[in-house]
Amino acid sequence: MAEAGFGRQLRQCRQAVGLSLRQLAGRVGYDHSYLSQVERGQRTGSADLARLCDRELGTGSQLTETYAETHRKPPPTVKPSLDPLAAAWQDLTSGYGGADEWVDPLSVPPGRMLPELVSELRQLQARGPEAVPTFAARATQRCALIAETLTALGEPLGARRWWSAGRAIADDSGEAWIRSQVRAAEVTSGLAERRPLPQLLELADEALALAQQGSAQHSVVLRTLAVRAQVLATLGAAAEAHRALQEVLSCTDALPTASTCEIAPYQVHGLEGRVCASLGYGTAGCLLLARALELCPDGRPGERARLQVTQAECLALEGEVATALALTMRALVELPDEWHTYYLYDDAERVLSAAREREPGQPAVRDLAVLLERRAYQRGRSVGSGSWSSAIRE
Repeated sequence: MAEAGFGRQLRQCRQAVGLSLRQLAGRVGYDHSYLSQVERGQRTGSADLARLCDRELGTGSQLTETYAETHRKPPPTVKPSLDPLAAAWQDLTSGYGGADEWVDPLSVPPGRMLPELVSELRQLQARGPEAVPTFAARATQRCALIAETLTALGEPLGARRWWSAGRAIADDSGEAWIRSQVRAAEVTSGLAERRPLPQLLELADEALALAQQGSAQHSVVLRTLAVRAQVLATLGAAAEAHRALQEVLSCTDALPTASTCEIAPYQVHGLEGRVCASLGYGTAGCLLLARALELCPDGRPGERARLQVTQAECLALEGEVATALALTMRALVELPDEWHTYYLYDDAERVLSAAREREPGQPAVRDLAVLLERRAYQRGRSVGSGSWSSAIRE
C-alpha cells in the first residue's frame, strides 16, 4: 500500500534521529496516536504532515516527495451521464480541498442549498489539499451539510454515505475537534431519523471525548454536550440527562464573548431549550426558546419555524395543548414551502405526540395530524405560504 510506504519511511527517519512518537507529535502539532497509525499504514497522512516532519527530522524534502509520489492520483474523470450530486461524490472519493467563498446554509432553502454545496465540494476537489491549509475542516463541513440537506429533503438513507465520508475525512485529519464536530452533527440528524439510540449514544460519547481533548472551542463542546443530553433524555435516562443539562448550562456560562462568531446567541438558547424539551422541562424550555426567537434573525425563517415548533412542544408539556397545536400549525402553514424540511416535521411530530398524550380528544390534534401528512418537502404538495386557519379546514 502507498500509505505503508510513506509510513515506513517516516518511522525510519524518526528512529534515525532518536525521537519517540510523542516527541515528534509534539513538534509537528499532531496527536501521537495519529502518527502511530500513519507509520503503520492505517492512515494516509497528509502533505502538510510530510512537510513538517521533513523540517523537524532534517530530511530535506524526502518525506514530502515520497508522500507526493505515493499519493499522486490521475485527474478525475466525470462521465457526462452523472448527475451533479453523483459527480461531486466521485470527486470526493478522489481528493479533498478547500474554497474561499461560502454561502450561509441557514439563509438558503435546502432545495436551493444542495446545488450550492455540490458546487463548493467540486471547488474543494479542484484546488486540492496543498492549496488550502484548512481543507480537512472544510471538506468535512461540506460533507456534513450535504448529509443534513439530503435528510432535510426527506432522503436520510441517501445521506448516510456522506456522513461516512465526513467521518473518514475528519479522522484522517488527526484533528480531534473536527472529528468531534462531524459526529455531533450526525447524532443530531440521527435523532430526527429515529436511528437506534444506543448507536447514537455511542457516537455522542465519542464526540464528547474528542471535544474534551483540549483543542476544541467552547462552542464545539457545548453542541456536543447538548446533543448527548438529548440522546440520554430520549433513552429515558432522566438522571443522567439532567446531569448532562447541568453541564450544558455550565458550558454556556463559560462561553467567552468571542465565541459568538462560532455560535450565535440564539443558537445557544435554542440548544438549551431543545434539551429542556427532551427532558420534559416545559416552562424552562419556553423561556429559553422565547429568548432564542427574539435573537434569531428574520433572514433564517427555517430556524425560526423550528424554534417556534419546539416552543410549542414545551407548551404542550405544560398542558397548554390548544395553544401548542395552534402555534405549530401556524408555523407550518405560514412558512413558505421551500423552507419545509424533514427536521421541522420531526419537531412537529413531537408536538402531536405530546398533545395526544395529554388531550387526545382535542379537535386540533386531528387537524395537525392531517397537516403533517402533506409533507411539502417530500412530495411538492403545498402547505405553507397561506392562511393557517383556512388550510386546516381544507
